[in-house]
Amino acid sequence: MTPLLLWEWVRPFTLLAPSVGVLAGAMIGSRGWPPLSTLWGVASAAFLNAASNGVNQIFDLDIDRLNKPDRVLPSGRLSLLEAKMSTLFFFLLSFLAAWAVPNKQFFIIVLLAAGITFFYSSPPLRVKRFPFLSNLWIAIPRGTLLMVSGWAAVRDIWEKEAWFIGGVFGLFVFGATTTKDFSDVEGDRRYGCRTLPDLLGFRGAALFMAPFLIFPFLALPFGKSLDVLKAPAGALWFLGIFLSLWGCYVTRLILRKPEALAVDRNHVSWKHMYLILMAAQAGLAWAYWGVGH
Repeated sequence: MTPLLLWEWVRPFTLLAPSVGVLAGAMIGSRGWPPLSTLWGVASAAFLNAASNGVNQIFDLDIDRLNKPDRVLPSGRLSLLEAKMSTLFFFLLSFLAAWAVPNKQFFIIVLLAAGITFFYSSPPLRVKRFPFLSNLWIAIPRGTLLMVSGWAAVRDIWEKEAWFIGGVFGLFVFGATTTKDFSDVEGDRRYGCRTLPDLLGFRGAALFMAPFLIFPFLALPFGKSLDVLKAPAGALWFLGIFLSLWGCYVTRLILRKPEALAVDRNHVSWKHMYLILMAAQAGLAWAYWGVGH
């Protein structure tokens, strides 16, 4: 396997959000710059996402032959054995990096997230077959647990502040994850996966997504009013309104022509989902900068 082929296999753009999320969660927990050991957590998150991308492509090979034939595995540029070996390698790297984080709660979260993402694609559970449940299944590791794991890199996770923040991100990912299903309807349906665009239609799925793109981040100032979040109220209000307006813009893009997501694999809204997620992660870290120091 050449480095260029490996680069294409891991889908590097998708590694950014988990890396930024762990760093942001650690900054929130530290109220500023976290210790250098947090970098092990950042590396673990990136490696785990690469492994989870591998698992998805391995178990979705038949679907990808129909929906994404130009990818490295269905196109034959990468063998199934190479795909399995590289995926195992990334799992191992993720676990080793997670173990290097001083708080072993981080390691436990990584193991839990790895199991959840594995059985999203893998039999016998293959949770991606089930509409709504599949959204929840992805929202837990890539929304809630991601931010809590960053917190775990610097302090104990059993604080309600960490889980409130994780819950906000989980709600966003619960809706946003549907974006990736629009262009895969034909293959998913043929191989027994009922996604929301298939179940509700393109416009129905877009309408289902809309509230989760707009409202979750408005919970940030609400968390301040409950005295759960410790960042300044002004920063949380600004962040919540800014991200919600961005979500409104993306919702407008989708609802204007939802069927376009089914033919454009790199639809602009898909990119916006990742950008909103990373902006929210970085923005919340900024809001917490210096609090308590």
